[in-house]
Amino acid sequence: MNVLLLGSGGREHALAWKLAASPMLKKLYATPGNPGIAREAELVALDVADHSSVAAFCREKEIGLVVVGPEAPLVAGLADDLRAAGIRVFGPSRAAAQLEGSKGFTKDLCARYAIPTAAYGRFDRLEPARAYVEKTGAPIVIKADGLAAGKGVTVAMTMAEALAALEACFDGSFGSAGAEVVVEEFLTGEEASFFCLCDGTTALPFGTAQDHKRVGEGDTGPNTGGMGAYSPAPVMSPAMVEATMREIIEPTMRGMAEMGMPFSGVLFAGLMMTAEGPKLIEYNVRFGDPECQVLMMRLKDDLLVLLNAAVDGQLGHMSVRWSDEAALTVVMAAKGYPGTPEKGSPIGGVDEASGEHVEIFHAGTAVKDGALVANGGRVLNVTATGATVGAAQERAYRAVDRIDWPQGFCRRDIGWRAVERETAK
Repeated sequence: MNVLLLGSGGREHALAWKLAASPMLKKLYATPGNPGIAREAELVALDVADHSSVAAFCREKEIGLVVVGPEAPLVAGLADDLRAAGIRVFGPSRAAAQLEGSKGFTKDLCARYAIPTAAYGRFDRLEPARAYVEKTGAPIVIKADGLAAGKGVTVAMTMAEALAALEACFDGSFGSAGAEVVVEEFLTGEEASFFCLCDGTTALPFGTAQDHKRVGEGDTGPNTGGMGAYSPAPVMSPAMVEATMREIIEPTMRGMAEMGMPFSGVLFAGLMMTAEGPKLIEYNVRFGDPECQVLMMRLKDDLLVLLNAAVDGQLGHMSVRWSDEAALTVVMAAKGYPGTPEKGSPIGGVDEASGEHVEIFHAGTAVKDGALVANGGRVLNVTATGATVGAAQERAYRAVDRIDWPQGFCRRDIGWRAVERETAK
């Protein structure tokens, strides 16, 4: 089977690496890709916003499956247009992608189907939002309603932070994504990421992870797209997974079907483990980044078989096998991130840092004059496995230290919660 993979980040490199290992795969194409993905796939130049040209390429190359990595093409309805052209695609419809494309849509779904989540208000003007925040008090969470590349959420610990975040949204800091704002109750607990493969009817649990959103060690500083992750998430006990499926995932699947927008693809639930049980923070409609990297390292089954089963409505007959080992990824970012990152700095030692139990996934890289250079904010995902999270962490940082990139930085405490649990045993 020929497969087309859309995307250019570390998530897509991890997907390409796993898809390339499938005996079902005949040829893998990717657009736009990156230098790491180029080792697994033939890179092609396509305008993903031009859905008809993507469909024409798929017909020309006899593409049997399109795998959409990032969220923006899904929210733009690419999956609908490809399906209308008779092309099989892994990813939700435009309507179903509202679960990520509009935080307000998801909050209203939770209210309608009694899905546990934080109390909230939705606003399209500053003054009512400001009044709600002043009445509720801090800490409080301010979210741009639309897609903001992981940067549209502010966990405001003070009123000043909350009001500044509101003003940033309505002043256009996040473009159209901030034209509407969701204001949420601050939840106390431990966060976790929970994934399911979905075929419109069945949701098949597909692993747990925890990521680190804040840019600084000790979970300080502004939110980012993610500075590292590990899997499995110790807080997601079998009882927590069962409760999440029963109280959150299954009502969502039923509700989306009832509303005429059955969900097919990856359903990524960002959860808070509270004293009352799991509560939904947000949904994403694609694999997380960098959570995908650690999931792919642990997945024992053929990813392409599983994705085809989701597209064909056959997940009820499938199961997923995972390595007993833990996986951990450290994001190496360019100085300036999550603000304006410095681009163009040379990176050495990447191949030397790779090895047994260690994969380095490219996120924001390019090749210039034959040399690897930084070309984005999050640049490399140094990913390792080990018998414990602590062992995986040690391997990952050993690999980080082999990479020669003075203009890069990373957090040195990825996995700290799990390592503390392990050392306390």
